[in-house]
Amino acid sequence: MENKNILIAFVLMLAVWVGVNFLFPTPSVPPEQQGVVDSQPVSVIENPAVSTTLTAETTSVGQTILVPQQEQQIIVNTGRYEAVFSSVGGRLKSLQLPGYLQTTAPDSPPVSLVDAGALQQAALRTEGLGEFDIAAEGFYAVSVGEEQIELEAGEEKEIVFSAISPRGLKVEKIYKLRGDSFDFDLQVRVTNLGSQSVRGATSLILVQPWDESMKGSRYSFVGPAVYDGEKVHTHDVEDLDEEEPVYGKGSVWTGFEHKYFMSAIVALADAGEKFRIEKNGDLIQNSIETPYAVLAAGQSVSADYLCFFGPRDLEILEASGHQLDKAIDFGFFGIIARPLLTVLKFFYSYVGNWGVAIILLTCIIKLLFWPLTQKSYKSMKAMQTLQPDMQKLREKFKNNKEQLNKEIMGLYKTKRVNPMGGCLPMFVQIPVFFALYKVLLGTIALRHAPFAFWLQDLSVKDPYYITPIIMGVTMFFQQKMSPSTMDPAQAKIFMFMPIIFTFMFLNFPSGLVLYWMVNNILTILQQWQVNREPKVVVS
Repeated sequence: MENKNILIAFVLMLAVWVGVNFLFPTPSVPPEQQGVVDSQPVSVIENPAVSTTLTAETTSVGQTILVPQQEQQIIVNTGRYEAVFSSVGGRLKSLQLPGYLQTTAPDSPPVSLVDAGALQQAALRTEGLGEFDIAAEGFYAVSVGEEQIELEAGEEKEIVFSAISPRGLKVEKIYKLRGDSFDFDLQVRVTNLGSQSVRGATSLILVQPWDESMKGSRYSFVGPAVYDGEKVHTHDVEDLDEEEPVYGKGSVWTGFEHKYFMSAIVALADAGEKFRIEKNGDLIQNSIETPYAVLAAGQSVSADYLCFFGPRDLEILEASGHQLDKAIDFGFFGIIARPLLTVLKFFYSYVGNWGVAIILLTCIIKLLFWPLTQKSYKSMKAMQTLQPDMQKLREKFKNNKEQLNKEIMGLYKTKRVNPMGGCLPMFVQIPVFFALYKVLLGTIALRHAPFAFWLQDLSVKDPYYITPIIMGVTMFFQQKMSPSTMDPAQAKIFMFMPIIFTFMFLNFPSGLVLYWMVNNILTILQQWQVNREPKVVVS
């Protein structure tokens, strides 16, 4: 027990190391790639020359669809998003979120999750596999006549894009849009209008343009992901140059994640046979392939999907269902993090300020752990009173370590002091601290959320580094006030901790720094109260 202080230092460093690995896990290794069976993707057809004529597509059974040979765009405004659908490929060309601005400036443009500068960048591309000759960028007829659609909360609208392939396959992309949701339904239906059986499948592809400026950091992932029914697998974009992961039939959804937003496609029923992630030039492609099917003349096959384009907000993702909320990973302490986020939102619903809500939550946590922390400080104070006796024992048995340890243990027993009483209560609090740390680091609630004075966005670092410096100063005073049983060399090493933490927190979100700073201030107050009590006399 002579080396108790070294043990505590080691345990604290181990806790930080373990915490970092829990908070920032390395990306999972993708499953072994599988080959494509009977997969013969049809080449993408270039955009035909624009004209104002109508082409009548007729099959061998006489069905005709009038398809305009120029692009038609349908603008859809809902309470959640503004989307532009194109008749070229029946694809999503643009999607913006008016409720979320790119910056804190009042005239900032809204966040854009889809912005296809070229047709090949448009999302929700449909391709045929095998004998399904479906052109990804062919012209489709549109079921609606209006160019702009407004949907109020509770309203729904169906838009059908349809075309007939040279082989006589009628392809329909049926969008069912809702006025009060970030998600919508998509059904891809293929009907064989020809006289011969055909065998093939379809692939629905989420397309995301990529450049290096989009790259995430250690604290926030940006890139493609797949949920396989058990775990969310994320993939760094640079790794896609070496291998393109493929997931099997049990997978649920695939998507592209930003720090605060995501785009995703959920395969409903049996629509997902294979989930692929590929990099094609500067495009990241998340695709879902249907099982191969043989269509006799007059038969149809359909695949149903749920498409989500919106914020990575826990409540919103849970409302959309299909385990989209798994995209928000609070790490090992997620079972604690979710209730903490709920309490944080509860406080915000009353005070209307996320900074104040963080302070209130910090106070509540401190009150809950007040008895444990009190016991810890008193135990350390009691240990401090034993230092003269322990020093005598060290001098007396300096050449007999085994006997020294026995004597020290006997001293603890005689004086009724628990040597671990000072650190065990702290370990009980570690899961809560790490869970709240994870919540404050990535929750979209703090995005563009002002607190007071110069802190106008709690999701980014303090622009003037004032709060990290105050946090470091409070940590220094906290250490100075805490009872210490360390020798001078150990004490000097621990005095560097406030400096290290200050530099660590310089670029952390100011909301997280605010939590840590307030917690330090409350700890100082508690320590001051403990120090005012009569000195513990151990007899």
